[in-house]
Amino acid sequence: MQQLLGPGDPPPFTVYNEKGRAPLLLLCDHASKTVPRALGDLGISEDELARHIGWDIGGLDAAIELSKSLDAPLVASGYSRLVIDCNRWPGGEGSIPEISDGVYVPGNRGLAKEQIDSRAEACFWPYHREVERHLDRLAAGGRRVALLVVHSFTPEMNGFRRPWHVGVLWNDDPRLPDPLLAELRRDPTLTVGDNEPYSARASYEYTLNAHARPRKLPHCSLEVRQDLIETPGEARAWAQRLAPAIRAAVATAVG
Repeated sequence: MQQLLGPGDPPPFTVYNEKGRAPLLLLCDHASKTVPRALGDLGISEDELARHIGWDIGGLDAAIELSKSLDAPLVASGYSRLVIDCNRWPGGEGSIPEISDGVYVPGNRGLAKEQIDSRAEACFWPYHREVERHLDRLAAGGRRVALLVVHSFTPEMNGFRRPWHVGVLWNDDPRLPDPLLAELRRDPTLTVGDNEPYSARASYEYTLNAHARPRKLPHCSLEVRQDLIETPGEARAWAQRLAPAIRAAVATAVG
């Protein structure tokens, strides 16, 4: 298999606050809009790549601030979701989209299995192996931990203006989402979505299904609306605002 990443490319993941002491591992699946040099620009403009189709706008800045505020380790992906989506099953629906929110991605069309496997081995599996390494490390230390994945979502989709400031996405384990929803709703100025604007019960979701469910860890995803966290300053401010609710919910979830 041809190696996709070269000497000038950044790593496929970055770890922040590795020695964080909170009983929590934070993840950011769509942290970057970077494309490996070997893939050029995937046939789309820099402006398109910088939209939500390329990454979760504000997600990494918010996750880094949460990592600091909560003293929790964070693992963040290194490449654009258009190269390969780190929250989709490799080779499955949405993994390497040929069209995303109406935008054609020429560099993703008609890929051979070898090309798909090359992207997965370069950008997908290293990130998820690092997640497993951290979970193994935390388990070996005898710590009970929760898993929280930080995402962001567009203010409008298909003509619908989304009213939620934040959303909690979960499947069938209420240990973390129930207290998190309750804590967030203590703030009457927040509009909080329960499995909105997306549901984590969709079968194409990878991260929580692959890491948290097999280990029986309390888990969920946190979505923040992108127009609230467009700048690093806004993202930090919202992370600081949300951190107390997350801290309290994690304490309840892990006992």
